[in-house]
Amino acid sequence: MPTLAAGSPEPWRRTDVAAGRNRCVGRPARQSSRKFLAQGFTLLELLVVMAIVAVASAGVALTLRDNTASLLERDAQRLAAVLESGRAQSRMQGGPVLWRAVPGGFVLEGLNPPLPTQSWLSADTTVERTLHRSGGTTTLNSATATLALGPEPILEAQAVVLAARSQPTTRLQLASDGLRPFAIVPLDTPLGQAAR
Repeated sequence: MPTLAAGSPEPWRRTDVAAGRNRCVGRPARQSSRKFLAQGFTLLELLVVMAIVAVASAGVALTLRDNTASLLERDAQRLAAVLESGRAQSRMQGGPVLWRAVPGGFVLEGLNPPLPTQSWLSADTTVERTLHRSGGTTTLNSATATLALGPEPILEAQAVVLAARSQPTTRLQLASDGLRPFAIVPLDTPLGQAAR
């Protein structure tokens, strides 16, 4: 069996011992590499590769979301679950439960046993304002952000607007019409039409 070691003569030839003849199984390595180096890449090949890279980059850029918006949405979804849990506990205990925003988080007041202050998942999240609707009028409350969670099964329409400190234009509104659970709704949705 022939070996293809450095210095071997004509490594592309193989000897068929039974027939006693030489036969060529490939081109010489030197000729094909010289031909490849002399050719290079065509402009069309380079353009095709650049187009593939551009399409892949655009796809990656479109699938990535703004991290601030996704963190704010996570905080809003968590807050919706906490508010619904507070409503259920208020009905179970038969006493009022109040959600109140505090610096860096929020607290549920009126629970037995009381819960500690809960922090936002993102330090960038803040409460911009709360909205209340009772007797046909909407009250904007930005000084003391509070929501009443019970014990009545049907509450007044309420909403809370969360914002990102680093990007004040990134905001989410979490609202309930008083009967349905709190849910993320488009900003400036009139109270009473929320979460349908």
